[in-house]
Order: sequence, then structure tokens, then C-alpha cells
Amino acid sequence: MNPLESLRLSWRSIRGHKLRSALTTLGIVIGIAAVIAFVTLGASLQAGIVGDISPDDQRNVYGWAADPDTEGGPLAGAQPVVSGDDLESIEGLEAVDAAYGYAPIQSQAVSSGDEQVAQGDGVIATGPSYVREDTLREGRQFEPGEREAVLNPAAAGQFEENVSVGDEITITVLGGEQATAEVVGITDSNEGLSPFEGFEASPRIYVPTDPYYVEQAGAAGLGDEGPAGTGGSEDVDDGGGEDAAEADDGDARFIAVIVEAHSADEDDVDAAREAAVDYLESDDSDASEFLDEELAMTFQTSAELLQQLEDVLELLQNFIVGIAAISLLVGSIGIANIMLVSVTERTREIGIMKAVGAQNRDVLGLFLAEAVILGVVGAILGTALGLAAGYLGAWYIDLPLVYPLEYVALAIAVGVLVGILSGLYPAWRAARTDPIDALRYE
Repeated sequence: MNPLESLRLSWRSIRGHKLRSALTTLGIVIGIAAVIAFVTLGASLQAGIVGDISPDDQRNVYGWAADPDTEGGPLAGAQPVVSGDDLESIEGLEAVDAAYGYAPIQSQAVSSGDEQVAQGDGVIATGPSYVREDTLREGRQFEPGEREAVLNPAAAGQFEENVSVGDEITITVLGGEQATAEVVGITDSNEGLSPFEGFEASPRIYVPTDPYYVEQAGAAGLGDEGPAGTGGSEDVDDGGGEDAAEADDGDARFIAVIVEAHSADEDDVDAAREAAVDYLESDDSDASEFLDEELAMTFQTSAELLQQLEDVLELLQNFIVGIAAISLLVGSIGIANIMLVSVTERTREIGIMKAVGAQNRDVLGLFLAEAVILGVVGAILGTALGLAAGYLGAWYIDLPLVYPLEYVALAIAVGVLVGILSGLYPAWRAARTDPIDALRYE
């Protein structure tokens, strides 16, 4: 019996039991679809995150003080130890182009006109360079010392009438005190502007550290107290410049510092990092009095911080693939079970085939071909479903679509392999059937 004849007879048997064959391949379809869909989403998410690192951001080094043994992402266990004077000194270093602080402002709500919405940890005080020009859809960066703010689209669109450049908003901080700000820019994306924010999409308002965080730090006692002063602000004025002038930017302690190298060149970035670390660990810095074995400065680049996120994504991806592998195992057992049933049902047919001259290898090839067809059909349907699910997921999350073609090829190979392994024993059992006993089988 030639291979084409085996395929024809196998396909006829599969079509004769359509529902049973469809249910048999379901485990293979689900397993392969899950693998391809999640691997596609993982690759697309990684491509989207890496694509968000602009050349300007590649020259940034992000630093914070925390227990070296603290587990977690950026800012895990971070304490406010770097003062405004420290930032000025770091910015004056030869290897550093700029340095500025980063600190979330604990807020309750934000208002535009007569409308007020809740706003938790979405108000961020930092330097103008943090809001890069290439991230702005309209407007400009805020200026230090001015009561200005840059919003992302989610923050601007959370009111009935979208906030636009030139509008004024009012931020209510913990304690009920209010501070006004003129909107001078809108970013082009809801994603975070640095690894500190995790790139998740949520409402964010960016304001200059002076006056907003300086006032909050002074009101909450975040001056010379350092790590002990971690409370929020209760006494921020509602707009004037007098209190801002009275606040001392040098005494404010920041939970993180961002240091800009002169370029994105690896040597320049490393030089800026080393210079900042050397200064902060020296007796000349205000932060040094808090740094010891239990509290140390950590400086990492965007690429290093994002690598941690990619490692987590890869771990999650492997976990999903492992679950999908269980589905493939269940599918292979289903194929083996159905093929054994098929052998029993077609015992008399096997006897007739052998009686007219069919060899053991012909019977073996016939049943093995049927199992392989089920595996391949399951792999093809699973691949198509997985690609479609990956496309819809990437489109819904607004990610660049990246298809891992090697996994598509692997899916087809797995389908064939599952079919072969699942059909080997039933096919061997069919080939070993005694023709006389088979002809007498009822």
C-alpha cells in the first residue's frame, strides 16, 4: 500500500467520525494556540517597551537608596535621602550633564473648573528633562520654579471636558490643601516616561519639584530628617509665589535621582554613574549620613531596569508555555485513546486487509497516518487561532505586533510529533492483530 493510499483511507476514517475527531484534536488546538498567543503577546510587549527607550532616555541613570537585600522592582524600599544640594553638586560634576530629583506627591484629587476627580499617586514631581520633548503631543516642558504641569492623555481626558494646554487645574494634596497649576503640555502616550513608573497606562500629572515637592517636603518635615520623614504634605498653598520663595530646595529630600550623561555612549553613561555614586557616598554629600550597610545607593540605566521587567515577562511566558504543554499532553492522550478505540472498532476491517495481502507495515502506516493527520490538523488550527488571538491582544493593548515565527514552525513540528507518539502504540497493536481472530471478530 503506497503512502497516498494510506492517507486517503485515514482521511476517510477521520471524516466518517467528524465530531469525535474534532473533540480529539481540541486539546492540541488549545495547547498550541495558548503557546503562540502568549509568546506573541510577550514578544510584542518587549518590543513595545524597548521601543519606548528614546536616545535621550538611554543616557539616563536612575538612582535610589534602599536596603541592598530588598527584592522588587525600581524604588522598592526606597528612602528619601538625596537632597537638593546633592543634586546641584552632582550636576556640577564633569561627567554629568544634568541631575534632578523624582518624588511622587501624595494627593487626593485634581480639579478642572467645577469638576473634581480622585487622584492617588499619579502626581509626580521631577525635573523638566524627565518630560522629554519627543514624548509631547502638544505644548512644552514645564519650567522649574513655575506653577506648571504636563499631563498625559489619561489625566487630561478624565474630565467631561478634556483638559488642554492653557487650562488651569487644582491639585488637592493629603490634608486638603490645594495647589494650582497651568497645563503647559500633553504627552503623546499614557505609558510611563521611565522604568520608575513601570510603563503602565494610568493618569499622570508631572510638576516641577520646585515649588510643588519643595513645599510638600517642608510641610511634612522631609528636610534633614531623611529616611525618617516619609509622610505626605498637608500644607501646600493654593497658588502664590511667597511660600515657594520661602521653601528651601536644598533641604528637600528626594526618593530618587535621575542623572543624565553627556551622551548615550556606554562609556559616558558609566562615567556619569560612577561620578554620582562617588559623590553621594563621600562625606561631602548630605545623603552620606544615611548610607550604611542597611541603606545603599543603587544606580541603573533604562536598559538594566527594563531587563528586569523582561526577565519577569520571560518567566511568566515560560509559566504559560508550561501550562499549555499540559494541554498538549492531555491532547496526545486523547489521540491515543481514540486511536485505540478505532483499532477495536475496525478489527474486522484489519482482518480483511490482511486476508487480501496487506502487510503489517501497511496496517501500521494506515493507523499512524491517521494519528499524524489529527495532530497536524490540530497544530494548524491551533496556530491560526493563536496568531489571531495574539493579533487581537496586541491591537487591544496598542502594542507593535511581533510574531515569533520560530514558535509557529515549532507548533507544526509539535503537532506531527504528538501525532506520531500518540499513534505508535495503537498502530503497533493494529499491525499485530491476528487476521483469523480479526475475521471472526463480531
